[in-house]
Amino acid sequence: MTYRDLQIDWLKCFVAVVDTGSLTSAAPEVNRSQSAVSMQLQKLESALGCKVLRRGPRQHELTAEGQQLLLYARRMLALHEETLAAFHNNAVAGRIRLGVPDDYASKYLTPVLRRFAPYHGSVEIELHCEQSTALIPRIEKGELDLALVSRNHPDEGVLLFEEPLVWVGSPQFEVWRQDPLPIAVYESSSLARMSAVRSLKQQGRQYRVVYNSASLAGQIAAVESGLAIAVLTACSRPSHLNILGAEHNLGPLDSMEVAIIRSTASRSSSAVNKLHDLMRKSLGTASGSPENV
Repeated sequence: MTYRDLQIDWLKCFVAVVDTGSLTSAAPEVNRSQSAVSMQLQKLESALGCKVLRRGPRQHELTAEGQQLLLYARRMLALHEETLAAFHNNAVAGRIRLGVPDDYASKYLTPVLRRFAPYHGSVEIELHCEQSTALIPRIEKGELDLALVSRNHPDEGVLLFEEPLVWVGSPQFEVWRQDPLPIAVYESSSLARMSAVRSLKQQGRQYRVVYNSASLAGQIAAVESGLAIAVLTACSRPSHLNILGAEHNLGPLDSMEVAIIRSTASRSSSAVNKLHDLMRKSLGTASGSPENV
């Protein structure tokens, strides 16, 4: 059977698979079963007369035709949402002051904002990139509305997933052999720094701080130059830096509890509510960890 018209539901399923990477992850996004999502994609490809997705080694990948379709699909879905909002008077507008550490911005926040923006074009997002230790007090003071952070206490916000910490070093320098061990660290209140120091003390290993900065780029630069080794979140480790471990006489590190927190005043904002819900749904599901509801 050949389909001539493109159905909105087909496009929703297509975009959901692209954004989440798999049929399994896309299914809850569109409130359908995995088999139903697969069927919708088959109908879409039949209507277009070409393949738009192929199964890759780890997730579904776009074909050349799929890349072309994605641009149209996002525009069509955004216009569809705008049309419904115009007739039902439920358009969301306003400003969201959003905080995120550099570590989590690209890997976790960018995909969420890419999905949020087309449907809520009237919402202005003001992004603040700082360490979690700086973002959490700003949320408490009401200077920010929403933040994705590594939390200090289990009662802060909603737990989304756990992010591993890793020792990293440059493959060009065997800095890990030095005694005392030179390390690059964040500010004194940083959870990553505290985990690094605690691990070294448990190993009985001497160390010295040779680089101190709140900047992720600065930490990476210190490692790349052979000045030190550092502790980074796994998601922020550049592929050209090695993960170090027991074979380098380095002990285990804690994981970071990544949570979404919001200010009290923001609870009356429909725009913040929308983004908060999307972050909970997307990141809680994508991580494979249960949400702390």
